[in-house]
Amino acid sequence: MINKRFQDRVVIVTGSAGPGMGQAVARAFAREGAKVVINDISSGRVIKVTEDIKSTGAEVLGMPCDVSKLDQVKAMVQRTLDQWGRIDILVNNAAYYTLSEFVDMTDEVWDQAIDICLKGTFYCSRAVLPGMIKQKYGRIVNFSSGVVLQGTPSRSHYAAAKAGIIGLTRNLSTEVGKHNITVNCVCPILVWNKNVRMESSQMERLIEEIPMGRAGTPEDAAALVLFLASDDASYLTGNTITLGGGKLSI
Repeated sequence: MINKRFQDRVVIVTGSAGPGMGQAVARAFAREGAKVVINDISSGRVIKVTEDIKSTGAEVLGMPCDVSKLDQVKAMVQRTLDQWGRIDILVNNAAYYTLSEFVDMTDEVWDQAIDICLKGTFYCSRAVLPGMIKQKYGRIVNFSSGVVLQGTPSRSHYAAAKAGIIGLTRNLSTEVGKHNITVNCVCPILVWNKNVRMESSQMERLIEEIPMGRAGTPEDAAALVLFLASDDASYLTGNTITLGGGKLSI
């Protein structure tokens, strides 16, 4: 029997209609009784995943939204409040970037990564905080990335955005702790899903560097997010936790 730790809690998971960590997080919350907002920039993906999770009996709201657009973020948050009257948990998972060598990087490519990853986290967090402060309860879980900790070619813009999220997490936690709101960050090192395109030899080399001898899964990420959002983690805030099977722990 599944423990309904989040019965009647309202959760927004951004970027949760893709095949990776966001969707795994949303499904895990739904299984444990939460009312879940499925968000993605693609309306088609949102409809598909929303209907699929609804078929399990969960309460789900699909909200297509570009998190880098302030008006769309505000509309998503307001629609959630209109539907369920509160927002208890926000998971900032939405991310996107285009590979580019630094010397060839255009302003547009740089801005796209910063806007979706970092500004999107800022917009969504700021939009839900007034309600969380009023109800004296809230959990925000952000996603950073292992690219911040290990140099990776063609991802300087993504690394800068994800490093910013670590700083945002630490500093925001100091402002909202007095309102019984926690803010934590998950930093995946190597999480495998069917959308990851990588040569098998490259994957084998990366796995050799991981003490536990395997890549992480979206479900591993979901388990950590749910812990950070649970009452068991009520005294944890401002932390960045690496999810890497023992590699690059900080």
